[in-house]
Amino acid sequence: MENKELIVGLDIGTTKICVIVGRKNEYGKLEVLGMGKAVSDGVDRGVVTNIDKTVHAIEKAVEEASEMANVDIVDVIVGIAGQHIQSKIQSGSIMRQPTDDEITIEDVRRLSSEMENILIPPGNTIIHVMPQDYTVDYEGGIKDPVGMSGTRLEADFHIITAQTTAINNINRCVRRAELISKQLILEPLASSLSVLSDDEKEAGVCLIDIGGGTTDIAIFYENIIRHTAVIPLGGNIITKDIKEGCMVMQNQAELLKTKFGKAITEEANPNEIVSIPGLRNRAPKEISIRNLASIIQARMEEIIEIVQNEIMQSGHYKKLAGGIVLTGGGSQLQFVSQLFEYMTGLDTRIGYPNEHLGKSVVEEVKSPMYATSVGLVLAGFKALDDREQGYTNRTANGKPTKKVKSMDINPKDIFDKIAGRLKGILSDDIGDDSNY
Repeated sequence: MENKELIVGLDIGTTKICVIVGRKNEYGKLEVLGMGKAVSDGVDRGVVTNIDKTVHAIEKAVEEASEMANVDIVDVIVGIAGQHIQSKIQSGSIMRQPTDDEITIEDVRRLSSEMENILIPPGNTIIHVMPQDYTVDYEGGIKDPVGMSGTRLEADFHIITAQTTAINNINRCVRRAELISKQLILEPLASSLSVLSDDEKEAGVCLIDIGGGTTDIAIFYENIIRHTAVIPLGGNIITKDIKEGCMVMQNQAELLKTKFGKAITEEANPNEIVSIPGLRNRAPKEISIRNLASIIQARMEEIIEIVQNEIMQSGHYKKLAGGIVLTGGGSQLQFVSQLFEYMTGLDTRIGYPNEHLGKSVVEEVKSPMYATSVGLVLAGFKALDDREQGYTNRTANGKPTKKVKSMDINPKDIFDKIAGRLKGILSDDIGDDSNY
C-alpha cells in the first residue's frame, strides 16, 4: 500500500468476505477508515471450494473498502479457519554455551524457529508456533526467560497446523485478486485481539466465535494461548435445520433465525405466530415461534456439548475465571449466552470488537459478526503473543539483545599454558633439591 501506516484485514468467511482498512490514532486505538463486504459463495465451512467465486467476492469487497478509505489496497492480512485446523502441545529445547552471559531474545527466537522444523502429518503446514511456559536448567514455570542465566532452555509450544491444500487455495485466491498476503492468521486468534481484555486472558477465558460455517475456540490462561479448536458447525447448519423443519425457503429460514430466533424454547411465546409468503399460488405459511426456538435450541445444544468437551479436554475448565466470551454472527441469537451459562456452568458474555476501537467511519463494524475482521487489522499492529511484542519493542528501542561475546580462547591454548606453568614449578623444585 502507499500508506505504510494502514493495515488491511481480509476475512474469507463462509457467509461473507469482509475487508477492513484501519490505522492507529494518537491514543493507540484502531480507527476503521473503510469496510467492504460481499456474499461468500465459494467457501464452505471455512474452506475455499470455488476459486472463481471467491476471487470475485474478494475483488468486490476490496473495491468497496478501497473507495471508502480512498486508498489503494495491495497488502492484506488473511484469516484462516476450517475443520482441517489442528493443534497440539510440543516440547523443545536448546543448549547454550556455559560461557554465555544470559539468555537473550535471540536464544528464545532460535528455540521457536527450531520448532517450525518438527515432523507433522503429511499434507499439513505449520501456521503458528506459540510458546507457553519455559524451563531453564530444569526449573519450570517461567513465563519469560530473557535475562536469566542457564545452559539448557526448554519450552512447551502450542503448534497450530492447517491443511496445505487449504492454505494454497487461499493464497491462490489472494494472488488472483492482485493482492499480497503479508500474514496468515488463525481466525479465533484474530478475534481474541478484538474482543478480549488483558485481564480476561490473565484470569482464564474461553473465546467462542460462532461463524456461519464453523465455531472457533481459543482458550487463554495467564495471558497465554493454551488451546485452540475449530468445530465444523455454525450458523448455517441452524438455518438448514429451520429450512427443513419448517419447510421454507433458504432465505426465509435465515430471516426467521435472525429476526425471531431464540436459543431457549421456554423464552418463546407459544401463542406467537409468524406468517411468511407461500410459494406461487399457495397460501402463506404460519410458523410457530416456539417451534422455531425448539429447532434452534436442539442444534445449539449440540454445538455447546462439543465446545464443553473441548474445554474439558484442554484441562483448563476450572481455571476459566473469566468464563466464556461469545462472538461472531451466531452470538447474536437471543438468549444464546444464557444457554451457554446453563449448560457449561461458566459465566458468559457477548464479545463486541470495541475493546481497542476508536472513532470509526463505519458503526456497523462494532457488531460481533466483524470480530475476526477487526482482529486481523489489530494483528497487523500487535503480536499474537504479548511477550513477542515486548521483544520487538525492545529491539526497536535499540536495547542490546545479542549475546555478550566471551573471549575467543582455544582450549588447547589453555592446557598448554597450564602445562607450561607446572613445568616451571617442577623445574624450580628440582633446582632447589640439587643444592642439598
